[in-house]
Amino acid sequence: MTTKTIQTGMEYRSMPVQRDGIDTEARTVAIAFSSEASVERWFGNEILDHGKSSVRVGRLRDGGPVLMDHDVRDQVGVVESVSIDADRVGRAMVRFGKGKRASEIFNDVVDGIRKHISVGYRIHKLVLEEENDELATYRATDWEPYEVSFVPVPADHTVGVARQSENTFNTEIVMTDKIETAAAADETRSTPAPAATAPQVDTKRIAEQARAEELRRISDIEVLGDEHGHNKLAREYINSGKSVDEFRMALLQKLGKAKPVATGDADIGMSDNEVRQYSFVRLINALANPANRAAQQAAAFEFEVSNAAAERAGKKPEGVMVPSDILRAKRDLTVGTATAGGHTVSTDLLADSFIDSLENAMRVRQAGATMLTGLVGNVAIPRQTGGATAYWVAESGSPTESAAAFDQVTLSPKTVGAFSDISRKLLLQSSIDIENFVRNDLALRLALAIDLAAINGSGQANQPTGILNTSGIGDVAGGATGLAPTWAHCVNIKKEVAKDNALMGSLGWLTNSDVIGKLQTTEKASGTAQFILGDDASRLCGYPVYETNQVPNNLDKGTSTGVCSALIFGNWADLLIGMWGGLDINVDTSTGSTSGTVRVVALQDVDIAVRHAQSFSAMLDALTA
Repeated sequence: MTTKTIQTGMEYRSMPVQRDGIDTEARTVAIAFSSEASVERWFGNEILDHGKSSVRVGRLRDGGPVLMDHDVRDQVGVVESVSIDADRVGRAMVRFGKGKRASEIFNDVVDGIRKHISVGYRIHKLVLEEENDELATYRATDWEPYEVSFVPVPADHTVGVARQSENTFNTEIVMTDKIETAAAADETRSTPAPAATAPQVDTKRIAEQARAEELRRISDIEVLGDEHGHNKLAREYINSGKSVDEFRMALLQKLGKAKPVATGDADIGMSDNEVRQYSFVRLINALANPANRAAQQAAAFEFEVSNAAAERAGKKPEGVMVPSDILRAKRDLTVGTATAGGHTVSTDLLADSFIDSLENAMRVRQAGATMLTGLVGNVAIPRQTGGATAYWVAESGSPTESAAAFDQVTLSPKTVGAFSDISRKLLLQSSIDIENFVRNDLALRLALAIDLAAINGSGQANQPTGILNTSGIGDVAGGATGLAPTWAHCVNIKKEVAKDNALMGSLGWLTNSDVIGKLQTTEKASGTAQFILGDDASRLCGYPVYETNQVPNNLDKGTSTGVCSALIFGNWADLLIGMWGGLDINVDTSTGSTSGTVRVVALQDVDIAVRHAQSFSAMLDALTA
């Protein structure tokens, strides 16, 4: 017998989740995490022996971690018990935590979304079991599981090998004759065996290949991180040994949840102090009282910056233009009281900007829609419509040239208007509460209009095109005259997105209260008392549910006229909402003159587009009555 030492890393193997081993009350799941299946490694085939003395289970039994994707910073549970059973399979009972992240993953497991377990382990000793001209087979007669992870797809068997110095171990390989049983392996450890000729392994070449692959992995991740401004995330994925594909997926999710993009071109360069001085109430009061000299003097500053904003935007407003500086600014500093013509505004605290207030009132934004603010001119966003083609070629042949195909998603300004009636007496007030009230009321009115257009805009009569009228989204029909939504409908709606490889990003559902109520009272299968939506109506098929009566309930299908509702699922990050320039404010004093009210009309240039139609799917004939 001879021995030698090689370097291995933290290895990974995958097993399916046992669906009949889930206890929803105890939040536990019975899993199988290892077996004696043969797996090909760089040094040969590897078999994990499941004899009594072969598996070190101490780490797992001592509260071993349950992770997501082998990320030690993403623990969702703990190992409760471990056993190596007579069928030579390693099994464990794991318990999920009660935090938001752990509950999210547990719900996915219960719903059958998360189906795969991967175990991370270290090999301490390998015994040569069999060798032929092509490949040697080794049995790990001493190995140690470190953690178990839920993974979206079975882990790459080579993940982690020679990736990080802190995860690289010296593993002893015993070169001996072929062994038949685990007992023979135990005997090998205690009784010297005749020396066998070790297979010739070019360790230098293998080490050079591993180093080249590692350098390529690091370089590819760094380049992607630099291009998209996520260097910190890139460094995290490099240090944790994650693959380039894993980093691409994480990068897509980050970009989908990115904060609103503001070009800054529509700003007029106001200082923080000038932003804090600006008052919507003073401006509206002056517009409502053009003959009142005191009101005009009080709003002199607001008129000055509004004129500058109109000049910068290159357009003549219907009333006055509120600059982008004001709409995006968060005024959260305390300033003194300024007096002008008898009107004072004390800006003690304004927690949110106008844009933030507008976004917070939009259900599609809460679902993850991408906001592009401060735009100037038409916007064209590149979109890939086709990929390069791969070819099989003969030796010394060359593939046919092909290239990815691209087109553009265009956004061009369309004007949306909303109005609010404010009493004249209210405009004479100077408290910060009144200032916030006016701002938030205008933001809410515009938000509702934009939200409705994003969901069901017709694309005609100067309207943007909303999701439901976008050509190419997935369509799951109930019937010729509509049908009450079922569990199968929900699964198929999600499947429409998944089959187009679009199941990524800010995924979620959007529907109205009629459909929510129907799903909460409809069983998944008759007689089970398991309803499609739970009491809190927060998740469906493992993804969050957003409720708004902006989703239509008056659609037509056959003879069902004006009674059908929509149920939408998709990646909301692919819903783009662009906003141009500042806010155009006009005041109508005649409509409500008899009641002493002033009508404030707010106009905003907006457009909406779906970047990839395949990212959305909907049922448009859901009957709820």
